[in-house]
Parts: sequence; structure tokens; C-alpha cells
Amino acid sequence: MTQVFLLSDTHSYLDPRLAPHLDWADEIWHGGDWGSMTVVHTLEALDKPLQSVYGNIDGAEIRRIFPRIHVFRCEEVTVGMTHIGGVPGRYQPDAQQLFAEHGLPDVFICGHSHILRVQRDASRANLLYLNPGAAGKEGFHKMQTALRLKIDGRRIFDVEVLEIGKRGQIPDKLSEPRDGRHDSRASG
Repeated sequence: MTQVFLLSDTHSYLDPRLAPHLDWADEIWHGGDWGSMTVVHTLEALDKPLQSVYGNIDGAEIRRIFPRIHVFRCEEVTVGMTHIGGVPGRYQPDAQQLFAEHGLPDVFICGHSHILRVQRDASRANLLYLNPGAAGKEGFHKMQTALRLKIDGRRIFDVEVLEIGKRGQIPDKLSEPRDGRHDSRASG
């Protein structure tokens, strides 16, 4: 069995509240828009398998490391990933290219929209569509999100939506004043 932590659109920010989920994971999958090599290096340092693509905001260095379209296997499951994938019924060109060149995956992953979505696509052999939303704090999304799931052979199960916190909110452990006084930065 493989435990997978799936995130996307970190935009140069790896929230410290993700740490227990990163520890839990056997593999980490990132749907692009890393934003900086610092985030890449931080996840690589965990010494866990890392599957990813680059996103539209990623520079040349990240694009040299990760492809635009990535197809891989986890246990007996074929996974296809691209950053700008669209949604079931309105797939974007990169998703269409992935399907045309590699066939339909069991799981299709994208990011970009900052909108978390988990859905079976009955029109595409019931593939599992996953967009983990945005784990970073940049963008229009109101809630930072990610996904956890487990894969055992061909079985995909225990898909969990993680609401990390409101975008731009200071994590609780950082907003507590050390001297017991109220910290006005945490108000609002």
C-alpha cells in the first residue's frame, strides 16, 4: 500500500501546517506552480518519491527538472498529470495531448484553477479526476487545500480533502504571542 500526499500551486510557499501530512506520505505528488526552487529542495530533502510537473508560473530551472506532461505508475495504477488540465467535459489541450499520446490514465491530476475537485469522469472510462486546489497562499482561493489518498494494487481509496487554513491566515502556532499578550496581527 502507498500513501500519497497531493498538492499543487504552492507559489513559493510551503505551509508549515503541511508537515504532518508530508511525514505521513510514502510519495509526494505536486501538480505544478511550485513558484521557487526552495519548495522543490524542501520536498526533495524529505527523501520520498516525488512526482510532478511544472506550472505556468515556474521558471526555467523548475522546467528543466519537471515535464509539462507526466505519466507514471503507482503500484498498478496509471497516473497522468499536467498543470493546466481543465475539468471533465472541458479538458484543456495538455490533457487532451496526454490522453491521445498515452491513453486514458486511471487517475488524472491537474492544478492551475486553485479549485479543489475530486470527480469520476464517466465519459473517460471512469478515470478519477483530482485537482488538489492550491496549497499556497497566493491567488484568489479562500482556503488552502490539498489531498491525501491511498493506493493498494489497483485500488484507490481513503481520498481525503485537507483544508489547511484560510489563505493568508497566520498559522495558530505562529500567532500566539510568547509573552501571553494579544498579538494584533492575528486579529481581523
